[in-house]
Amino acid sequence: MAATEKKSREERMATEPIGKLMASMTLPAILAQIINILYSIIDRIYIGHMEGVGANALTGVGVTFCITVFISAFSAFVSNGAAPLAAIWLGKGNRERAEKILGNSVSFLMICAVGLMAFFYTFQRPLLYMFGASDATIGYAVDYLSIYLLGTLFVEFALGLNAFIICQSQPRTAMLSVLIGAVANIILDPIFIFVLGMGVRGAAIATVISQGLSAAWVVSFLLGKKSSLKIRRDCMRLEAKILGGVFSLGISPFIMNATESFISIVLNHGLQAYGGDFHVGSLTIMQSIMQLFSAPIYGFTQGMTPIVSYNYGAQNFDRVRQLYRWMIGICFGFRLVTTASSMIFPRFYAGFFTNEAELVALTGQVMPIFMAGMLVFGLQNGIQPTFLALGQAKISLFIAVLRKIILLIPLALIMPRFMGVMGVYYAEPVSDAISAMVATILFMVNIRKILSKESLEKIQ
Repeated sequence: MAATEKKSREERMATEPIGKLMASMTLPAILAQIINILYSIIDRIYIGHMEGVGANALTGVGVTFCITVFISAFSAFVSNGAAPLAAIWLGKGNRERAEKILGNSVSFLMICAVGLMAFFYTFQRPLLYMFGASDATIGYAVDYLSIYLLGTLFVEFALGLNAFIICQSQPRTAMLSVLIGAVANIILDPIFIFVLGMGVRGAAIATVISQGLSAAWVVSFLLGKKSSLKIRRDCMRLEAKILGGVFSLGISPFIMNATESFISIVLNHGLQAYGGDFHVGSLTIMQSIMQLFSAPIYGFTQGMTPIVSYNYGAQNFDRVRQLYRWMIGICFGFRLVTTASSMIFPRFYAGFFTNEAELVALTGQVMPIFMAGMLVFGLQNGIQPTFLALGQAKISLFIAVLRKIILLIPLALIMPRFMGVMGVYYAEPVSDAISAMVATILFMVNIRKILSKESLEKIQ
């Protein structure tokens, strides 16, 4: 592809009508996120309906969520830290710098994958017990995780590097990488789980194969002629200055993802201690539904972020204002409607994951409580990626730390002492509502100062 074609494709982010640009950039990303989330959702639906053992198997696999989310959190350094930074440098006209960011990201993800595999293979059983597994569910958890870990590098590449395709204004190509893996997973899951009788091991094998296909697609594209940003060996040598910029911007989404794992640990442990396996199972179902509702939002913001970053780098501040207003408004509206539906029809959603009447009844009771804070959380869903797109690492980091570490973890530990098992469920909406309101205030106070040449010049 000619250099002028590549430049023109990127520059449309600064010139194309916003409505048309938003549709072309976000719709493929939304579809990609929905498809991506189907990896875990489909696994849980099939596993939850296994004859005779579905409830325990679902709970066991749900416990591994703490580890699988932590593994994927490292890809957030790249997808939410490195890729927006590369887009800013593209907006500034410095392609060489953008390719160095890509090369360093590849090396970083490879190192992370090796370290994570070694750690979790060594300590998986005691960690799973710590995270909420019981004697009835530990076997299913170990069976799933021991195979899933084999695909750690696939996870990091598929989730982390795909954002570099989006920041080149090629969201459809990025969507295909996810689509290939998800379709494979949908086909392979029932074959391995039921036809071959491999149960949760079969679900894990299907997931690893599918993620491997997605990773292969992403890497092959970034090595090919159609990519304006290429993986080059001479750019893969780690540089402290490059990684410093990536970490400063990526630490916030990393903490958001990593602390999601720690939150699951705290919640699972509290539910197991004050309730039992069915309570842990209810959390698995509710987290799955929350993931499903969050996927379109994450896809939308992922598609919008490079547009905001590019225009910020090009000093098109009026266009940036229009973009972030759309982003925050759409995130809030979508989150409000989907959350309301889960609060009104909780048993309907629970029924997708299990036939166990007692588990469906329990989930129907607690879901309206657990989800309530999400009615306003769409504000934060739109605000935080706006801060990231504008290179505001410190503010974004504070918002991430506030919700998970300052609020939710302490509340989930303290409230059950006074309210029993219901205190665990109430901790989530309280922290969600408070953090969304604080994020809104911070945005209103800081946005005018951020949209200035002086603020832009500070980004390295």
